[in-house]
Amino acid sequence: MTKWRPDPSQLRRPAYLSLAEQIANAITDGKLIDGTQLPPHRKMADDLHLSVQTVSRAYDELIRRGLISGEIGRGSFVQTRPREPEPPYLPERLGEVIDLSILKPVCEQIHLERLRQAFGWLSENLPSSSALSFRPNMVFPRHRAVATEWLARCGLEVSPLNISVTNGATSGMTVALMSVAPPGSTVATEAISHHTLVPLSTYLGLHLEGLAIDEEGMIPEALDEACRKGPIRAIFLQPSVINPMAALMSAERRQALAAVAAKHDIAIIENDILGPMVEGRAPPMAAFAPERTLYVTSFTKITVPGLRIGYLTAPDRYVAAVANRHLVSNWMATPAMAEIATRWVSDGTAMELVNWQRRALLSRHAIAAEMLAGLSYRAHPQSLHVWLPLSGNHTEDGFVSQARLRGVAIAPGKSFHTADQGWTPAVRISLGSTTESELRTGLGIVASLAQGNPEELLLAI
Repeated sequence: MTKWRPDPSQLRRPAYLSLAEQIANAITDGKLIDGTQLPPHRKMADDLHLSVQTVSRAYDELIRRGLISGEIGRGSFVQTRPREPEPPYLPERLGEVIDLSILKPVCEQIHLERLRQAFGWLSENLPSSSALSFRPNMVFPRHRAVATEWLARCGLEVSPLNISVTNGATSGMTVALMSVAPPGSTVATEAISHHTLVPLSTYLGLHLEGLAIDEEGMIPEALDEACRKGPIRAIFLQPSVINPMAALMSAERRQALAAVAAKHDIAIIENDILGPMVEGRAPPMAAFAPERTLYVTSFTKITVPGLRIGYLTAPDRYVAAVANRHLVSNWMATPAMAEIATRWVSDGTAMELVNWQRRALLSRHAIAAEMLAGLSYRAHPQSLHVWLPLSGNHTEDGFVSQARLRGVAIAPGKSFHTADQGWTPAVRISLGSTTESELRTGLGIVASLAQGNPEELLLAI
C-alpha cells in the first residue's frame, strides 16, 4: 500500500472524476509508482467520506485510461508501463448502452437478405478452385479482372496484374506498409489519422510521424519540410471522407501532395474504403501519382460488414513486394468472400447497396444536424460519422466518461492522434452503428453534455 492519499478538501463534483484526476496526477508526478497497490474501494470510501460506488467509478475511469489495473482477489495496482492500446470503440456491446463508438455502415434487413441470397447462390456455384486450391494464381485471375470494373468506379484505370484481392482494408494497409517501408524507417501521416495505424506501425517496427493538417488534410509544405529534415519512406493518406475529421481533399491538394512525393521519391499509401459512395470527390491520389501509390479499398463499410474483402493496387515497382508480403501474412484472401464480391460487382448488387447506404446516411445526417444544432462539428453527407470538437473546460476522458454514465459510448479523439501537439479535444460519433431512434437519443445526450458545464453531472457522495 502507498502512503500517498487523496486530499478530500480538493474533491469537486462529479466526485468520481475529481478523485480519478487526483490519482492520475499523483501517478504523473511520481507520487504513485508502477505496481503500487491502491487502497480497497471501501477503505478509500471511508477515508474520503464517499460512497463505495463513487470510488468504484473512479477506479473504473483510471482502468479505462490505462493508469491502473484491477486484479480480482488482489486489488487495484498502478500501471505506468506501456501496454497495448485500446480500440476507440466498445469491444462488445454491453447492456443498454447506445453504441456510437464503432464505425459501421447503416444496416437493415436488406443487407442480411442480400448476403443470405449470396450464400445460397454460392452453395450451388462455388468453383472447385475456390474450394480446393492452395495456389492464389489458380483462384484469383477472374476476380482481378472483375476488380478492374469496380476500381474504375473508384476513379482508377489499372491492369488486373497490379491488383491483389485482400481480406479487407486492414489486410491491404498492412501489406502496403510492409511493401514500401522496411523496419526502422519513417512513415508520415496526418496528425489525426486511422486508429490502427499507430499500433500497426509499432508492430512493424516503423516510426510514425504525424504532420500538420488543415480542413482538407495533410499540408504539402509540412510534408516537404519533414522530407527535408529526414528520410521519409512513405505517406499514409485518407483523403476522401473516411478520415476522422470527415475531410474531403480537393484535386489541387492531391496534386500538390503528389508533387512533393515525386520530388522526394516517396511512396503513397491511400486508404479509400468508401470508394464510389462519396459523390463529387476528386480522383484518387493513385490517379495523380500512379507510379508510386498503393491504393486500398474494400466493401465492408459500403455494402455489408460481413463481406470482408477488398482490393490493393500497386504500381509495377511494388507488385512483387506486395505479392510476397501478402503471401506470408495472409497467403490469400478468402475465396468464398471473393466469389460473392465478384458476383455483386458483376450483377449490380454492390452498387445497389452503395446507393442504399448513401440514401440512409442522408437521413442520419439530418438527425445529426437537428440534434447537434448550435454545435460546431465536422461531417460530410457520405461520412459514416461526425467529428465533434470539445469547447470550454471539457476534456476527452471526462466527456467520454460522462457520456458512458448516461448510456452512450463515443470514441475519444486521442485514439486517432499521431502527433503529440497541435490538436484540440474532440470525439468521433458514429451515425450508422444503431437505429435512428437510438441515434437521436444518443446525440441528444451528447449535445446536452457539450453545451453544458463539465461539472454539472452530480453524483451522490
